[in-house]
Amino acid sequence: MSSIQNNIRNFCIISHIDHGKSTLADRLLELTGTVEKRKMHAQYLDMMELEQEKGITIKLQPVRMTYKDYILNLIDTPGHVDFSYEVSRSLAAVEGAVLLVDASQGIQAQTLANLHLAQQQNLVIIPVINKIDLLNAQIEKTFQEIKQLFGAGLTMEPILISAKDGTNIEKVLEAIIEKIPEPSGQIQKPLRALIFDSEYDTYKGVIAYVRIVDGQVKAQDKILMMASSAKTEVKEVGIFTPQLKAEEILQAGEIGYIATGLKEIEQCRVGDTITLSLETDQQALAGYKEPEPMVFASFYPVEGNNFDLLKIALIKLKLNDAALQFDLESSEALGRGFRLGFLGMLHLEIISERLKREYNLNLVITTPSVSYHLDKMEEPWVKLEIILPQSYLGPLMKLLSETDSQYISTEYLSQDKILLTYNSPLREIIIDFYDQLKSVSSGYASMAYQPIGHRPAKLVKLDILIAGEKHEAFSKIVPEHKAQKEGRALVKKLKETIPSQLFSVAIQAAIGGKIIARETIRAYRKDVTGYLYGGDYTRKKKLLEKQKKGKKKMKALGKVNIPQEVFIKALKR
Repeated sequence: MSSIQNNIRNFCIISHIDHGKSTLADRLLELTGTVEKRKMHAQYLDMMELEQEKGITIKLQPVRMTYKDYILNLIDTPGHVDFSYEVSRSLAAVEGAVLLVDASQGIQAQTLANLHLAQQQNLVIIPVINKIDLLNAQIEKTFQEIKQLFGAGLTMEPILISAKDGTNIEKVLEAIIEKIPEPSGQIQKPLRALIFDSEYDTYKGVIAYVRIVDGQVKAQDKILMMASSAKTEVKEVGIFTPQLKAEEILQAGEIGYIATGLKEIEQCRVGDTITLSLETDQQALAGYKEPEPMVFASFYPVEGNNFDLLKIALIKLKLNDAALQFDLESSEALGRGFRLGFLGMLHLEIISERLKREYNLNLVITTPSVSYHLDKMEEPWVKLEIILPQSYLGPLMKLLSETDSQYISTEYLSQDKILLTYNSPLREIIIDFYDQLKSVSSGYASMAYQPIGHRPAKLVKLDILIAGEKHEAFSKIVPEHKAQKEGRALVKKLKETIPSQLFSVAIQAAIGGKIIARETIRAYRKDVTGYLYGGDYTRKKKLLEKQKKGKKKMKALGKVNIPQEVFIKALKR
């Protein structure tokens, strides 16, 4: 082990969303002098415009600080359930984690989920209670919840801080130095570097964010990507300040970047191991389990000639978002597009916003859905954990009783806070369950979920017929017991969006040829007798009969013209 490693501490901050993680990171940057005070602003490590706007961390962000001769490498991580994959990648590159808990809210669902991830990596956990300056802070209660959560595993008293005021931030730094071990690994061994993130630079090619596990690397070294077998010459190595800062060399234990010069994004994958190209017998590092998309939606450019731009944009976004997946798709009404896979609804929202803002793309986005296994008739299920005050248990149980969820357990985290565990079909919670949960709990409940595989389901294909003609663009897979409700809702929506024709149009929802719902668009009626003044009514009657026969003929031979905006309104979420 090199002497430099003795003074390195690699750590991340994990918490539930809005518990003050980014604010604590700001105070650490200030106290260590990493960022000048005149340049400092709130959420300094949240580089994206969307992060600043929404007040949440979306992308992990590394930064190197120095304090009392120690090198402290912090990887700031997201707190939202949709970005837990970002957290898992951060945890694999560090030895310790600061677990931050809001004193006014206590333990929340994502606190629990992120703690489990950290414990799986055998990281040293430093518990910290934040926002002790608030009038509604419940410090003792929060301490008891942490004690209950850790049990015998609690090896130190939680540090009480106010990240906003800067209270006791030095104690957090001292605990990081004292409690978190120095990184293992040997500088004498051949290079092994774990890629935990990446981005693309027009001049430097793919820039890999790495944790150097063994050996060292410098500019002009010949390196090999072990998974893709791509070989290249290093253009530059450096550290995060948090901006990229070139250095002469990166050694075992350090966190930094390698500018690879590679132009093909797929050649430098997150989770891959970088080694020197001369070392052919190296053992690859464990890497990461590929994230499994949970929510799917189709994206189509409104202007068809923007298809290639959409494709390029998705390729670039996937470079530093390995959880994003996409495949080519085409629609009879909307042309060429892509079916995208996401970790959740917020993930979908962030990607669609980035495509609009960063690439100026106007998109049609279809209703989100889950992916079914049709060969075995199975659907995805998740383990759902909900933390809430006991007083809201009744309304929540009523909400869950209206879904197909299965009760598992109830656990008391404190005298009046409980942890409910359910197994649930993913389809029940991806659209508006979170909003309903917040509504029935007056905003106090929080939730986290993780996939537990697929289970048998009675699924049917819901077809939509318009004037007797089946339109695949509107077809969808639904659970059998919810098919009628879904069918009624869709035909009603289509009735409201399809313009009237010169003949009446039947809109039907069908399962295997059996009609389960129907709406009728009344014919647009032209006034064929308006020019007549007085006279015998027989003449008017003849004209109306002629019109009636004409409509009947059109109904038999006519084809309903469905404008593109109908597909857009009916399919978009």
